[in-house]
Amino acid sequence: MFNTLKTAFKVKDIRMKIIYMLVVLLIIRFGTFIPVPGIDVSALANADVNTTLYAYIAGGSYGTIFAMGIGPYITASIIMQLLTVAIPKLEQINKEEGEEGRKKINKWTRYLALGLAVLQGCGQIYSVHNLFLHQNIFVYFVALVSMVTGTIFVMWLGELLTEAGIGNGSSFIIFANILDKADNALVTLYNYISGEGVMQWVALVLLLAVFLALVVFVVLVQDGERRIPVQYTKKMVGRRYVGGQSSYIPIKVNIAGVMAIIFAVSLLQFPQTIYQFFPGSTVLGNIVAVLELQSPVGCILYMILIFCFTFFYTSFAFNSVEVADNMKKAGGLVPGVRPGKPTADYIQGIVDRMSLIGACFYAVIAFAPIAMQWVFRINVSFGGTTLLIVSGVALELIKSLEAQLVMRNYKGFLS
Repeated sequence: MFNTLKTAFKVKDIRMKIIYMLVVLLIIRFGTFIPVPGIDVSALANADVNTTLYAYIAGGSYGTIFAMGIGPYITASIIMQLLTVAIPKLEQINKEEGEEGRKKINKWTRYLALGLAVLQGCGQIYSVHNLFLHQNIFVYFVALVSMVTGTIFVMWLGELLTEAGIGNGSSFIIFANILDKADNALVTLYNYISGEGVMQWVALVLLLAVFLALVVFVVLVQDGERRIPVQYTKKMVGRRYVGGQSSYIPIKVNIAGVMAIIFAVSLLQFPQTIYQFFPGSTVLGNIVAVLELQSPVGCILYMILIFCFTFFYTSFAFNSVEVADNMKKAGGLVPGVRPGKPTADYIQGIVDRMSLIGACFYAVIAFAPIAMQWVFRINVSFGGTTLLIVSGVALELIKSLEAQLVMRNYKGFLS
């Protein structure tokens, strides 16, 4: 990995992309320290802030212009993908219109994210309205406009990162948000072992052992794949035969990657946004408490949602029928399997089994830190889920850099 980064910095084009990414992420993190107009900064510093896992992923801090971060866009993406399955017209636009159809879906996603930003912003302002120096509708409106504008600005920066050509911009923003909150986990661990008991040190050793095991486990799962062999038949082109070579189709252990985790966390934390409008509601308060990841019910739902979103996202990311048709047109076939629908069914069966295995692995990774919190009564937000997201984005970045270096004929850096 370090060798890849070292080689990438030797190429001016790639080096400028990396510096550009770092500058954009620095701007986003800087915005999380700018308070909205009219709020009491000293009172905000002493107020109880949102420290849920979704808040870690979305980024930002209460009372700042980037308080909602990328959160509304994540929620809007989930809703649009669900609607694409539920509404045939949207599915037709997504499949038949190609790139133009995807642009339309993305445009509608941005509009939906804007509406959700207004809704979530109203909830956040209502939850901290006592912290404003002047409590009137005009001050609240200005604060709401600044927060919604900050969210739109973060969305735009995410698209700029994507256009830079080194990966998904939203993933990089989530990556930076999680790393920015990692110091809180270190402070929690320090406070935990500051006592004089021996059990605190034993728990710390076990936590570090589990953390290292999760790192290894995550890397293995991220790089794991099943290769389906493909044999291409020879065909006459002009006066000579071409083709006849062997290849393979790589099927990742979990095609959905970190998106299944992000979608599951976003859906579980959505009632928290509604609760901000009705902080005195006992029913909503009980629902939010039950859906916490540390609660048994919330943990079980979290595992179920990981499985559901894994298969749901895989259905979008991998089309076995399209792969089988492209193979047939190119004269390729899987040994022992007839071309066409039998090949598509064979590939889809492998994809389903690999997704099931990947979902089980990811569920174990997500459950491990929750179990440790149950046993040792220590709340470390930087756990298996955040580690999974961070490692996934980091590996995707390295692979993207490696691919760009290969195109520039840099050999030997993979060894």
